[in-house]
Amino acid sequence: MPIIRVALDVPLSTLFDYVVEKNTEVIPGQRVLVPFGRKQVLGVAMECVEQSELSAARIKPVTIVLDDVPPLPQELLALLRFCSDYYHHPLGITVLSALPTRLRAVEPVTVKQSLDYTLSPAGKALDIATLPKRRVVQQRILQALREAPLSGAQLRNLSPSAPAALKALLEAGWVETCAPELRATHTFNNAHALTSEQQQAVDAVTQQTGYGCFLLHGITGSGKTEIYVHLMHEMLQRGGQVLLLVPEINLTPQLENYFRSRFPDVDLVSLHSGLADGERAQNWLKAQSGEARIVLGTRLSVFTPLPKLSLILVDEEHDSSFKQQDGLRYSARDVAIFRANQRGVPIVLGSATPSLESWFNAQSGRYKLLKLTQRAVQPATLPVVRCMDITKLPLHEGLSEPLLTAIETRLQRKEQSLIFINRRGYAPVLMCTSCGWLSECKHCAGKLVLHQKDRSLRCHHCGAQQRVPHACPGCGDADLKPVGIGTQRLEETLQTRFPEARILRVDRDSTRNKGAWSAMRKQIHDGEADILIGTQMLAKGHDFPNLTLVGVISPDGALYSADFRASEKLFAQLTQVGGRAGRADKAGEVIVQTAFPNHPLFQALRAHDYEIWAQTLLAERQMAGFPPFVYQAMLSAEGKQESDAYIFLKQARTAAMELKMPVEVYGVVPAPMPKRANHYRAQLLVQSDKRKALGEFLRAWKPVLDALPAGKLRWVLDVDPMEF
Repeated sequence: MPIIRVALDVPLSTLFDYVVEKNTEVIPGQRVLVPFGRKQVLGVAMECVEQSELSAARIKPVTIVLDDVPPLPQELLALLRFCSDYYHHPLGITVLSALPTRLRAVEPVTVKQSLDYTLSPAGKALDIATLPKRRVVQQRILQALREAPLSGAQLRNLSPSAPAALKALLEAGWVETCAPELRATHTFNNAHALTSEQQQAVDAVTQQTGYGCFLLHGITGSGKTEIYVHLMHEMLQRGGQVLLLVPEINLTPQLENYFRSRFPDVDLVSLHSGLADGERAQNWLKAQSGEARIVLGTRLSVFTPLPKLSLILVDEEHDSSFKQQDGLRYSARDVAIFRANQRGVPIVLGSATPSLESWFNAQSGRYKLLKLTQRAVQPATLPVVRCMDITKLPLHEGLSEPLLTAIETRLQRKEQSLIFINRRGYAPVLMCTSCGWLSECKHCAGKLVLHQKDRSLRCHHCGAQQRVPHACPGCGDADLKPVGIGTQRLEETLQTRFPEARILRVDRDSTRNKGAWSAMRKQIHDGEADILIGTQMLAKGHDFPNLTLVGVISPDGALYSADFRASEKLFAQLTQVGGRAGRADKAGEVIVQTAFPNHPLFQALRAHDYEIWAQTLLAERQMAGFPPFVYQAMLSAEGKQESDAYIFLKQARTAAMELKMPVEVYGVVPAPMPKRANHYRAQLLVQSDKRKALGEFLRAWKPVLDALPAGKLRWVLDVDPMEF
């Protein structure tokens, strides 16, 4: 009997052998139900083999072969094998985590058939003029269907209320459904003429034959999205599919609407965690069948099967959200590059502040560099950046007088201001003025943040929460003071200073409810907010034409952080948030409040000179022996007992040294947050100046780690770590 090797969602680095009944055929990539221990579990058939190392008596038969959806393509299985091998994560968990939730369940999935709409004989005979005048949308739909059958997506473009009008027309018997026609062409709404720089970038990518990695370095507002649109148009004309990866779920609906308006009759689907399981599975299956021509998604969508894939786009490629921080710790950007190479198609990485790794690759010729140095919408110019030295200025609740004056000027001009602070809550800590007691989290090595609205102290690391005490738990003094500034405190201060202003706070607390963020975005666009206060949620990719002032509060923490990437992230963040100002015909201004106005980071920011800053950082990294000049892996462990984590990591370090391979093994150190949610955390760094040498070392080290006694410890190996 044929034997199949099955990937199962279990933490073992192996495939499991099962036999198949004589009359049943299994194709690699098919989902199967198999007995495992006392349970029936779902797995994916990876390969068929002639014989097994197990005795025939020990090999159990496959219970059911699921054929409700097509098998996963070989190309995707190869990609998942590569990820399992490179990131040293069990193959079964890697394969199953790449599937939508619905496809990991045993219940069969029904593929919804896409339908077009056409006029019925009664609809063709109908005189549209006889319909009541108030039924404008129904008249519009009937008129459009006289030309040709249309899809649901095309009809939705006619009006927001099209679905209700369509339902009424179907019930009246004037419209009926029909099988969709295969359209060879698509409508392209070519709304914007390209600048010469944009045209050069589009030409470079479209003339590429086979694999090529392009770094599109364009200042904020330089029209990177417009380049994506023109590249999509070119690839769609060639009959291909396009995958566009974005870092944040918040950006997906906005971009989706934009691309739908530019390609009104192209089947576009989005894939992100905000979708219901059923919708996500249907979108994934549409991509797999080739029906969806544009796939827009967050990091997990890099594993979507795409039979006609001809271009991959990674927007904001520097963003750390592309790196998964649990389970399979992959970088979606890096996997996308491997996938483009595997498939032999071009990939474009877009950013105003590329990651140093990508910039280094572009400088050394591994990637092709495409530059956009002008804002695309004339006469929009880059904002003027001013750094206020807060050591010489009095601050009123964290705000300097020049910043308050600038806000007032914008209010008089009916323009919008954005105050950016990467701290939600009212104040970072509560303090007793008598004995110096601080509101510390007893479960973490962090502070409890004061949230004034519900009078609570919350830990932003483990979620612990308690009421604000009436008096100091240390000495009993009732004089407890909030120390530092958070978004809620800024909101209160600005509301007192500008009582007439409409203030909108955008952070994780205010956007917790579903739909809250899209409602707020509409408010901002419609001019119903004067001052925005926000965390990094507001910094990325949004286009608010009436926003002309950005104020940045307390960014200095990153300048002396233990994380060597902190200043790189800060520059990217400030460039992004500053780039929100002056995107239309109104000049923009950015005011940064800092104690170090002459720091090279702020000098580069004022000059809008990413290249100088990147050179400075690369020189520092080369001297210090940090990425991109070396390749790293981090072994982290956490446990209820501090000693357990250290004992495990010291044993791991001894084992690493005994392998005597060309890698540097550092000492065991506490994690940046040594205690979180009652778990003590420590880490061990390994690095090498050759990626291959590190990979070979990890292949030898990982089985030794698996064999070490870990007890109740949790440990994880992170290849190319982003967080330290």
